[in-house]
Amino acid sequence: MLKEEELKRYSRQIILPEIGITGQEKLKNAKVLMIGAGGLGCPVLQYLVASGIGELGIVDDDIVDISNLHRQILYSVNDIGGLKAVLAKQKLELLNPHTFITAYKVRFTLDNAAAICGVYDLVIDGSDNFETRYLINDTCVALNKPFVFGAIYKFEGQVSVFNYQNGPNYRDVFPEAPLLNEVPNCAEIGVLGVLPGIIGTYMANEAIKIICGIGETLSGKLMTMNALDNTTNIFKIGTTQKQIQVKDINILTPSGYDELTIDDLNAWIGESADEILLVDVREAYEFEDYNMGGLNIPLYELKDRVAELPRGKKLIFCCYTGQRSKMAIQLIKPLYKGEMYSLKNGLI
Repeated sequence: MLKEEELKRYSRQIILPEIGITGQEKLKNAKVLMIGAGGLGCPVLQYLVASGIGELGIVDDDIVDISNLHRQILYSVNDIGGLKAVLAKQKLELLNPHTFITAYKVRFTLDNAAAICGVYDLVIDGSDNFETRYLINDTCVALNKPFVFGAIYKFEGQVSVFNYQNGPNYRDVFPEAPLLNEVPNCAEIGVLGVLPGIIGTYMANEAIKIICGIGETLSGKLMTMNALDNTTNIFKIGTTQKQIQVKDINILTPSGYDELTIDDLNAWIGESADEILLVDVREAYEFEDYNMGGLNIPLYELKDRVAELPRGKKLIFCCYTGQRSKMAIQLIKPLYKGEMYSLKNGLI
């Protein structure tokens, strides 16, 4: 039952027919686990607590650093050096005293994953590394818990819902983690300060829809957005053939491609430069920042610009880490007949 003060607090939300008293009570009875109280965690936590989530767990063993403050807006200069999980709990309890919050001042590991996740109905991934992300996925699959996924990279973000109502899990999209040196983190590559706010808000929205049973979630879909040019794409994810559909084109998750090392590429350039073409599938701003030459066609434009790819040449696709270039090959395999390679580990 909602108290009188809660009815007033959530009145603007309760008057929505899709929410109502029933939906608000579902939020109050929900138990949500937030893994990571950083860039993504801050907006997710703030909006979920404000919305009336009844019980919330926060897992994070990190401390606040001054370099966090441009994007982790739950904290201030007075919090530098303090534990994020503890500080987040204190601040969120001031935002809404009706939410019961538990701070786990530990790293999410194989030893504690099942015990922590087992207490909650829904898990939200705000981690910043692949090891934790795969552990979250595998734990949720084992315990049959849905989880909301979000990720950020420079100006780009991704959101999805995994392991929900027999939908796909994270490994259906990304079967294996890249090597440790293949994908740099925010400290190495940078991130736009508002981006985690945008993506985190989407993640909170997905969580609310799941809890209340309203709307259409991103289960079976991967949404990507670019804050620099305001482009948004939604990919359909399959579970049996591990495939993503972009409109009418099927993209198998990266497999069946040939990789080329940077040494191999340099050797080919020295021996037969006229027979190869380097195709950089990063965004235009990334290409302008640094490139090795060649043709720049962003991944999401590749299908529509396939006519620009010359016939009779070996195509070497490249990106920053080697992940988008693998997807590029899968995307145009039905449209282009010829030799195609992905630059292993990308431009890093």
